[in-house]
Amino acid sequence: MDNLYVGKKINMPRDLDKVKKRIRELRESINYHNYLYYVLDQPEISDHEYDQLMRELIGLEEKYPQFVTPDSPTQRVGAPPLEKFETVTHTLPMLSLENALSEEEAREFDERVKRFLKMEEPIEYVVEPKVDGVAIELVYEDGKFAVGSTRGDGYIGEDVTQNLKTIRSIPLVLIDRFEPPPSRLEVRGEVYLSIQGFKELNQRRMKEGLSLFANPRNAAAGSLRQLDSKITAERPLDIFCYGIGLSVGRTFQTHWEVLGTLSKWGFKINPHIKCCMGIDQAIEYCKYIAEIRHDVPYEMDGTVIKVNSLLLQDRLGVKTRSPRWAVAYKFKATQATTRIIDIKVQVGRTGALTPVAIMEPVNVGGVEVSRATLHNPDEIKKKDVRIGDTVVVQRAGDVIPEVVMPIPSKRRGDEKFFEMPTTCPVCKEPVEKPPGEVVPRCPNPRCPAKIKESIIHFASKGAMDIDGMGDKLVNQLVDKGLIKNVSDLYYLTFEQLANLERMAEKSAQNIMEAIERSKKTTLGRFLYALGIRHVGEHMAQVLADNFGSLEALKEAGEEELMAIEEVGPEVAKSIVGFFKDGYNLNIIDRILKAGVNIEEKKVVIKPALLGKTFVFTGQLESFTRDEAKRMVQGLGGLVGSSVSRKTNFVVVGKEPGSKFEKAKRLNVRILSEEEFKKLIAT
Repeated sequence: MDNLYVGKKINMPRDLDKVKKRIRELRESINYHNYLYYVLDQPEISDHEYDQLMRELIGLEEKYPQFVTPDSPTQRVGAPPLEKFETVTHTLPMLSLENALSEEEAREFDERVKRFLKMEEPIEYVVEPKVDGVAIELVYEDGKFAVGSTRGDGYIGEDVTQNLKTIRSIPLVLIDRFEPPPSRLEVRGEVYLSIQGFKELNQRRMKEGLSLFANPRNAAAGSLRQLDSKITAERPLDIFCYGIGLSVGRTFQTHWEVLGTLSKWGFKINPHIKCCMGIDQAIEYCKYIAEIRHDVPYEMDGTVIKVNSLLLQDRLGVKTRSPRWAVAYKFKATQATTRIIDIKVQVGRTGALTPVAIMEPVNVGGVEVSRATLHNPDEIKKKDVRIGDTVVVQRAGDVIPEVVMPIPSKRRGDEKFFEMPTTCPVCKEPVEKPPGEVVPRCPNPRCPAKIKESIIHFASKGAMDIDGMGDKLVNQLVDKGLIKNVSDLYYLTFEQLANLERMAEKSAQNIMEAIERSKKTTLGRFLYALGIRHVGEHMAQVLADNFGSLEALKEAGEEELMAIEEVGPEVAKSIVGFFKDGYNLNIIDRILKAGVNIEEKKVVIKPALLGKTFVFTGQLESFTRDEAKRMVQGLGGLVGSSVSRKTNFVVVGKEPGSKFEKAKRLNVRILSEEEFKKLIAT
């Protein structure tokens, strides 16, 4: 774009058409120079010239407020403070990544990909630095920034649109000079704070007598969660965009093409991204990124290896919480040395007994750590960890701190071996160790520790989201006998809460209101809240999408469950067992009688699809694989991951895989894409 308007003096237009045109020209020029300065770091004009453009635009918009629009560069800051953050449901889940903590694990990822795809030739990967920040999603409607949200639980995030608008490397209007943007575009990225920006922010806070942020990631997260966007605007936040969710009206063949196109539309892409042929090249480049990690102005905690072909990504699909086509190859974990004071056993909501090291506090990667997991008794014996040992403790990414190994040379002779208890440390019930498992469990359904953990889980953000129902409050409620299981939450009274220690009337009222709000929920959230073993947030949503109602799921058998993609024998057995247990059914019944309303999926049943299992293979042209799956599920059908004699239909797209051949061998009915479209339309 030329600098036609820089420094140019004009007379104030006499008619509104000229005003409107001038405002449009100024916005285009400012947006372009923002892109050059904040994204490409290649400014064409001086700061003074840029300020002149902005002042002229501000002056025109103040005089003609009817022409002010939300996407104007003048509107990045200035929205009134919010009372609270609203929620945003992601069209496609923002899944977390599985970690590879060594070269061996990165190679195992490559082997899994090849094994799943039945391929022997090298896979093309894209390797990206894993910036240590906050994952967000930006939604654009007709090229204009409409909504911005945090990742949240992967399915529902918080609406931080006003705060994201203050980040000048985020375009408010997409550049369309190279190609027009799609009608709807969902862009994923990582908001971060540079190391220098973090230091300067903490220096300011120190002068103002405020608490300091532990690290740049925490500072970025805190900045994005300000109810007043003016505060966010004062923080030097930046962003790198790394992918897309939904794209309506524009398809892509490769992830590399996605990144290149995002750059053309005005998004900031990390310059250290590389396309690699085969895992050997990918790992070598990961090692290079590890070498330069201290030379870049922001923090990285690893690299991400992604399958480049979107067709192969689609074939690989996702697991419960992570995609099969990507892995986070973490840098060597941040470690520190400290001493174990004691080893205590923690009882989880499923009854799992986990040994936890109680340590002398130590700072690990900007976080003070005094507890670390020892995983299980076998792990303690294998590592020969003793009470009193000086040990190496680490935090790899955001995982719970763990004890890596003891340092035998620092032993003083008074260290003690740890013995796993044979009874539950809380309820004294004899523990059980199921065959094939390394974790001992408390079998007592009325164990106070299990009850507490199950209630904390039930009330958590991704489940029933009862704000204020934290660990301390739950401990009090259980210890005083006010609640014995999760259903009792809905029978608490204001007086019971108000009489608790350190509970003001206002706090008690807030808790009661939060419990009341939680009575309106979705089937996916409710299933996750129940704490069924092996059913996490993603699996709960998969079950909700396929069955549509709680009653339908309660009646499902193992075979029906295993017909669903992602549901294996262990998960199916756990679900069926849960709903056969009279204790569990009684709790569910009490919850529903208390007025909990589960928003069940409205399924428009089509007789031709009801209960029928579909399997997809090859590339579809009219819609993505996920869209096709949702269509089937929304009409009463099921979606399977593999072909068997129980499969009813195999839908075949371009370049079908082995499922097509197996369907022919088993005489399973094969549908072309056109036949599938006719079937779901009739």
